Amino acid sequence: MPLLITILGLIVLILLISYVRLHTFLAFLVVSLGVGLLLGMPPTLLLGAIQTGIGSTLGSVLSIIALGAMLGKLVAQSGAAQRIATSMMTLVGVKNVRWAFLVTGFIVGLPLFYSVGFLLLAPLA
Repeated sequence: MPLLITILGLIVLILLISYVRLHTFLAFLVVSLGVGLLLGMPPTLLLGAIQTGIGSTLGSVLSIIALGAMLGKLVAQSGAAQRIATSMMTLVGVKNVRWAFLVTGFIVGLPLFYSVGFLLLAPLA
């Protein structure tokens, strides 16, 4: 029965995110609470387990996100992305500006997260 409840929880999670368009974090939270209660966990232990899981995940990822955001801010303020884009356009020519922007996005996007890279490159477009 626990396997069936877990599979049902995954299906509900996919439906909440895909069709209901509920925010991913809220969908994970709702499904985690539901699956935990259906599996018979006491509410106090369930909340502790969710808190431990979220805390350990954020603890291991937080430094990477913070460093990526700082690097993105440095690249934006220094004008490095603009300089890379200008250099690539002079290298490949105006006719192939799409390729220049693609290579610029690749170079700038390697050390950054998608959202930081997008916000950094949007003004260049």
